[in-house]
Amino acid sequence: MSDAVSSEPSEPSEPSELPGLDLAALREYLDGAVPGLVAGPLRGELITGGRSNLTYRVTDGVSSWVVRRPPLGHVLATAHDMGREYRVISALAGSEVPVPATVVLCEDTAVLGAPFYVMERVAGRTYRRDTELRELGRERTRSISAGMVEVLARLHAVDPHAVGLGDFGRPEGFLERQVRRWRKQLDASRSREVPGIDELHVRLERRVPADAPPAIVHGDYRLDNLLIDDADEVAAVLDWEMATLGDPLTDVALLATYRGLSEIRGSDAVADAGDAPGFLEPGEMLAAYAAASGRSLPDMGFYLGLAHFKLAVILEGIHYRYTQGATVGSGFESVGAVVEPIVASGLDAVKES
Repeated sequence: MSDAVSSEPSEPSEPSELPGLDLAALREYLDGAVPGLVAGPLRGELITGGRSNLTYRVTDGVSSWVVRRPPLGHVLATAHDMGREYRVISALAGSEVPVPATVVLCEDTAVLGAPFYVMERVAGRTYRRDTELRELGRERTRSISAGMVEVLARLHAVDPHAVGLGDFGRPEGFLERQVRRWRKQLDASRSREVPGIDELHVRLERRVPADAPPAIVHGDYRLDNLLIDDADEVAAVLDWEMATLGDPLTDVALLATYRGLSEIRGSDAVADAGDAPGFLEPGEMLAAYAAASGRSLPDMGFYLGLAHFKLAVILEGIHYRYTQGATVGSGFESVGAVVEPIVASGLDAVKES
């Protein structure tokens, strides 16, 4: 889930106070890998709001950077690949998709106990709650949500081969593999019965559409994975851990699904920014994307059902890590409560199409 970098942090912590990030070891590594980058001892903070990969802001008192690493404890196969995140962000530099500049990728687990990468810190704000957008007013909120859709269309317009990502994924059979993959990930995180989740998987398995022309897929595109600048424009797209080549309509459906689930309450796991007056409704998002991209949107019932299934599995994985004591930060205790309602909404989407 979101690991977005938002406004000014609280007082940075000493190295011993940061789970998953040894600042002294990081400083030693950076001095060797990028000589002259760091001007003095590092201090840092765990950026709150993260539900998957761990994200930290670090500073030497002069400059600031962001460090990303996998979560502690239970890690699903193929997930949390730092090299893939680093590669796609680096490839998109200079495109019409705003991304942070990358600094260095470290795949030596001896440094921090897991692979990690360092990127620039981009100025901007992450909006997660409707109260934050209500302060801006209806027109600015509508502009931000419309800009979010426009940037997604720009991402899907990037030629993967032109930016060196022609081999970044296997577009053939993408949707079939997605259904299979998320079932496998669900099985790896099962710790309880979730009513309807197996039925949703079966319904998706039975109606996989034919392959569509591929694009670079973000995999978790939504407002709180974006940084918004003072002009209400997207300053950076973050959280690329699920990026690949595949069907772009999976991104579109997930974006609409996040908006449609904003009514779910009782958990910080589901942002409710979409409740703010002026925020595009799911149908408006689909129409805006179709206009900006020139793509048709066939069989959206399947795509919306898949988006719900994927989101439910992700949250169930986070719930599993929470029950194992392997999460860092607060807000995880209520994540499990929203999984069943998401599954129910996914079944409705598939049945109604």
